[in-house]
Amino acid sequence: MTHLDEIVNKSIYILREVRAEFKNPCILWSTGKDSTTILSLVREAFFGEIPWDVVHIDTGWQFEEVYEFREMLQEEWGFNLVIAKSPLAGKINPRFSNISHFECCIKLKTKPLRDVIEKNGYDAVIVSIRRDEHAMRNIERVFSPRDREFRWRLVREKSSMIGDAPFESLQPIELWDLFRNYFKDAHHIRVHPILHWTEVDVWRYIKTRRLPTNPLYFSKDGRRFRSIGCKTCSVPIPSHASSIDEIIEEVLTSTETEREGRVQDKEEEHIMRRLRALGYM
Repeated sequence: MTHLDEIVNKSIYILREVRAEFKNPCILWSTGKDSTTILSLVREAFFGEIPWDVVHIDTGWQFEEVYEFREMLQEEWGFNLVIAKSPLAGKINPRFSNISHFECCIKLKTKPLRDVIEKNGYDAVIVSIRRDEHAMRNIERVFSPRDREFRWRLVREKSSMIGDAPFESLQPIELWDLFRNYFKDAHHIRVHPILHWTEVDVWRYIKTRRLPTNPLYFSKDGRRFRSIGCKTCSVPIPSHASSIDEIIEEVLTSTETEREGRVQDKEEEHIMRRLRALGYM
């Protein structure tokens, strides 16, 4: 069994656990490589079907290629697409007003996500984050609870001072594929089936499965997007990688992080910590 076989099998195991334990899950899909990989894994897990709603958060600032890819793949794979969109979508822009990228993400991403979860009663939200993306995602768990305020709490103060640390973990370390998926008083659970993958793993999976891929990832005029976000917070990086093999080689030799090209005032660890505590992905 190859490394790719092993990580795929683990992800499928997680997705089947979701099917067994939750009544009304949904999948967040940005049209990017990671969340499209999740959709493909769901199809592998459930014999070509995607049995849950696929939620796309539309900020009004997506690239045209995102909308085109979204409609193309929905038609081809036939899943139920739910579009979550703020009334402010396409109207506020941190590049041309005094609103911060943090506030913009809260209003255009986090608030619509909270609203669609409440409206449709989702009890599990499948998200395509990976530990190697960002320091804040490195401390996540596969099954991660959110409270009624959509807050993510990983630790709490100890009731008794045993040991040196003043805090205790609310979630045990997930070892040997033993996952805790029930949490008392949780509003819903975030599920991260590819938390154990890397950027290169994703590209190798896309290559072996011959998955449709958003064209923004491939070089055009010497530039491409390594990470696709909104027009307001994403710029292409210098690159001549125009095939998956070239992208894999570029990633393996790059000294830059994957989220190069994303606005740094949102990528700072303390900002990402605040966003995630408020319900961001």
